[in-house]
Amino acid sequence: MCTLFAGENRMQHIPQIVGLLAVMLATAKAFGWLAKRVGQPAVLGELVAGVVLGLSMAGLVDPKDGVLHFLAEIGVVILLFEIGLETDLRKLIQVGPVAAVVALVGVALPFALVTPVCRLLGLDNLVAAVAGAALTATSVGITARVLSDLGRLQEPESQVILGAAVIDDVIGLVILAVVARYTQGQEVTAISVARTTGVAFGFLAGTLLVGRFAVPPLVRLAGHIDLPGTPTMFAVVLAFGLAWLAWASGSAMIIGAFAAGLLLRWTPRVGEMERGVAHLGHFFVPLFFVVVGAAVDVRVLNPFDACQPADAASRQPSYRRGGGR
Repeated sequence: MCTLFAGENRMQHIPQIVGLLAVMLATAKAFGWLAKRVGQPAVLGELVAGVVLGLSMAGLVDPKDGVLHFLAEIGVVILLFEIGLETDLRKLIQVGPVAAVVALVGVALPFALVTPVCRLLGLDNLVAAVAGAALTATSVGITARVLSDLGRLQEPESQVILGAAVIDDVIGLVILAVVARYTQGQEVTAISVARTTGVAFGFLAGTLLVGRFAVPPLVRLAGHIDLPGTPTMFAVVLAFGLAWLAWASGSAMIIGAFAAGLLLRWTPRVGEMERGVAHLGHFFVPLFFVVVGAAVDVRVLNPFDACQPADAASRQPSYRRGGGR
């Protein structure tokens, strides 16, 4: 934890961080309420709140700050865990083939179209490959949150979208891993691609298969601990543990958290787990979307600004020791 505060640009006093969190949460809630008033998901308001507080306008939220980045990562892990708790694995499996087709098309088309366009613009193969790989990535967190805000997470179409988003995320990780090997000058072979793909999908399948038999006894064992909040704490421990395991196996943390939610969906006391995790989510999840919004600098989209600096970092707010600006 101490390393989060290391570095000249990330050193802030705790009272200033607490004050900034208060501003971020209040602004996120206010803009989320306004979004709901005009018939939009609350997540849209939280993203706009980040744009207002971030690089584009106020400059209060630095998306590269270590503490804020850490809290945002916790937020997205909790969000995907909540979505997993609300998702019926059997319905997800039923729409699996359709979701797989949607995911494959959603990955293949951007990569197949962007790469040749970059070549036509005079960019070399390496830059074209990186651009194509970047545009295959999606935000399963935002997708899931929008469906949840709209109250349509249980509909068949939503299950297809959610399943495709998860598969898309795994495929995107595979593509980015392959492109990373290419950019580092390493040889990209069919065997290396197959190995990367196997690890990515194998983790999710293996976790669900093993967890189906291992998690229920652990839940019953935790039920013997007569302490307040034990079910919630067990759920969080499982979510964080599988998130770490996913990262260690080369996948994304959110995939592990989502799998943890799927495994706990039909266990005893899941209702108490959902309520406890939801309370955590009310704090952490908006911080994730505010930080995502803060990373957007809408000024670079201004076609009339001919004096944009080559280094985008020069437009970011500077932070002196102690959090001053």
